[in-house]
Amino acid sequence: MLHSYYDTAIIGGGATGAATAFELAHYKLKCVLLEAKAECGFGVSKANSGIVHGGFHYSAKDTLKGRLELRGNRLFHELAKKLDFEFYPCGILAAAFSETEMEQIRKLHQCGLANGVEDIELCNRERMLELEPKLNEAVIGGLYVPHAGTVEPYSYVFSLIDTAKLNGVEVKTNFEAVSIEMKDDLWTIKSSENEIVQAKYIVNAAGLFADRVSRIAGAEEFKISPRKGEEYLLDRLSDARPSKIIFPVPSAHSKGVLVIPTAGGTTMIGPTADIVEDKNDNRTSAEKQKEIFSLASNMVSGVSVRDLITSFSGSRPVIEGKEDFFIAPSSKVKNFIQAAGIQSPGLTASPAVAEYICELLFANGLQAEKKDKFLYPEKVPVLRKMSAEQAEILYRKNPEYANIICRCEMISEAEIRAAVRKGHTTLDGVKFATRATMGRCQGGFCSLKIMHIIADECGCAISDIMKNEKKSVVISGVAGDLQYEKN
Repeated sequence: MLHSYYDTAIIGGGATGAATAFELAHYKLKCVLLEAKAECGFGVSKANSGIVHGGFHYSAKDTLKGRLELRGNRLFHELAKKLDFEFYPCGILAAAFSETEMEQIRKLHQCGLANGVEDIELCNRERMLELEPKLNEAVIGGLYVPHAGTVEPYSYVFSLIDTAKLNGVEVKTNFEAVSIEMKDDLWTIKSSENEIVQAKYIVNAAGLFADRVSRIAGAEEFKISPRKGEEYLLDRLSDARPSKIIFPVPSAHSKGVLVIPTAGGTTMIGPTADIVEDKNDNRTSAEKQKEIFSLASNMVSGVSVRDLITSFSGSRPVIEGKEDFFIAPSSKVKNFIQAAGIQSPGLTASPAVAEYICELLFANGLQAEKKDKFLYPEKVPVLRKMSAEQAEILYRKNPEYANIICRCEMISEAEIRAAVRKGHTTLDGVKFATRATMGRCQGGFCSLKIMHIIADECGCAISDIMKNEKKSVVISGVAGDLQYEKN
């Protein structure tokens, strides 16, 4: 059986693992990222609210997540200039609707000031309505944090992975680690398909399954309790879309139901925060939908169920009995870095988490020099962002830009083919890489065309194409014989 040898193996390809791969790619190392799912970012990260938080919810002095959130916020503004992902720096408004809530707002303001959050502003009612006219007029005051925003989390993860790969990091998907053993200072990681990887160091960034990875490696015993959140997505023409992210006053375990202007142009409301037992529970419910729409309507005007285009849920990986991140070298086994319990604000903190993980690796004996040259992938032209004149130039160079596959989101054949060539060979992979199928019809008109393009690029039958997992068959039988035709 062939073995592959690496300096470092990262287990988990979500925001934490991808950011760590990106950071390690700056060094002269042989690194591999191991992802259990068909594509990176398909676990916790894809069902994320996509908020780059402002650094005022947690103390940067007393909590690791508070410190790393603050650093991560600043790094996001830098990364957005270098990498190919959507970033909408719209700012945050935390709204109070009672004197009791206003007391909490003042505490958040003090926390932000203590953390050094720039330009944070305590607002009266008039200022809040000036900043966001769609707020419920019952608002009495709040907090404004301008240096925050939203990203498409899957696009962020993909851009990190693409850049890491370009700089030498290997990525293995459909690699579910079932056995992890150390012998002679070398870790041996075996997958469910009997593929073997050997590495001197391991980073455990396995999200909801970090407890299982830790356990099978003989490291710390802890339990990840999934904190499930349901989200509801409104059409890009919804009157509810605010100019800023609208926060309520947080509870002990949740930042509450938000109204979020997504980086992709739609409006998201949610999430809930409920501890569940099943880590694979991604159901939504009519009961939670009603609750979320009611709470969102109490904060902003224009929220209507008629604008609902889809719903989804995801779970935050909470370590039972611990609300902070667990990022540290294992005290039980050698050369094993824990990056577990990365719940909210994990996405915001992820670039700073990656820096911290690298510091821990180097402090624990990993040796490497920085590369003299670091490469960034060419950005794929995005048709929907272009003027008619710019689009005309593209059409002449590549006629596939003139063939619109997803009409709701204006995604061309050229963009879909580019995504497949980057390795996005599932229907959801193409969706998250391009926004195709994310519009009003939710893929009703374009899914089959996308599948034929994937089949054409991969040289496979259309019936071989999965939605997101190995056995998530989308189409079979007679429909598999349909031929792809350009518009």
